[in-house]
Amino acid sequence: MNLLTNRMLTQALSRGFSVSVLLAFLTGFSNCSQSFSEEKAAIADTTDKKAVAVAAQEAPVAKAAVLDTALYNQKNIQLANGDSSGLWPVQAPYPLPGAIFPFKRVVSYYGNLYSKQMGILGELPRAQMLAKLKEEVTKWEAADSATEVIPALHYIAVTAQGSPGRDGKYRLRMPFHQIDSVLSMSKEIDALTFIDIQVGLSTLQQEVPLLEKYLMRPDVHFGIDPEFSMKTGARPGTVIGTFNADDINYVTGYLADLVKKYNLPPKILIVHRFTQGMMTGYKQIKTRPEVQVVIDMDGWGLQARKINTYRQYVYKEPVQYAGFKIFYKNDFREKGSRTMTPEEVLKLKPQPIYIQYQ
Repeated sequence: MNLLTNRMLTQALSRGFSVSVLLAFLTGFSNCSQSFSEEKAAIADTTDKKAVAVAAQEAPVAKAAVLDTALYNQKNIQLANGDSSGLWPVQAPYPLPGAIFPFKRVVSYYGNLYSKQMGILGELPRAQMLAKLKEEVTKWEAADSATEVIPALHYIAVTAQGSPGRDGKYRLRMPFHQIDSVLSMSKEIDALTFIDIQVGLSTLQQEVPLLEKYLMRPDVHFGIDPEFSMKTGARPGTVIGTFNADDINYVTGYLADLVKKYNLPPKILIVHRFTQGMMTGYKQIKTRPEVQVVIDMDGWGLQARKINTYRQYVYKEPVQYAGFKIFYKNDFREKGSRTMTPEEVLKLKPQPIYIQYQ
């Protein structure tokens, strides 16, 4: 194993991904992909008016009549946290009424229900996990009393794999009943839900439409992980993948169409990043009134390294909003490292408006 491969596999392992773990994962749930395929027939429900009404009833989220543009501008300036470079706040179209950012901060738990290795969501029993998330929300509210904090569950609904699977795409789709379980957990604490995908050798165009029955809900948002987008055909975990501006614009365009079709408040899109190559062409990424884009700093380790990663790949290449990930385990892997406190994270320029715990 050469140095590059070893480093990439170490990065993958830090996110709960390894060839051996995922092979075991795939073996234990070999029928999962088939069950998902069988459920594809349910996609027809996404255009059914009855399904729209049911989803709206289950997740009522009021859409504001108007956007307070003065407060919007003020909060964005506050998030810039004194930055004088001209990069922040980012100039973008005003969002549609009902936008979450910059008025509220989102604190999320990330993971997969089939694995205790991929994040806190899935590692702990339901009640314990939700209680711990509420504790983190309280800490963030104390650190920034001027900004309301919303809890969220961030579920990996398509996971990259170390084996090709039946169609050779090196990804495994979770069954819909698992997403339903996460929605049930979110409802219990009035949380948002994020659906996240790792496409492997598949594409966003193949994977995103399959999730429309969930994305049409006003309380469900989306995330994409360039690390496992293998455009070169390499096996996930051997190199770090990439998305370009066209990929991200496809997703924001798709989400924007859903917002208009179902009269929804703006969607949030999370894009994970911890290297230069994971996201290319940032200047060509389109900002839209219907979608709020967050570039989420996804690196682990020493505080100084995490801060530098944030400065290099979030601060220097602004898209719209900033996110920051905290690892309960991997941020302790190096000598002298630890998890950063909300107060420390809020010193960053710009201040992250989306916080993710793994």
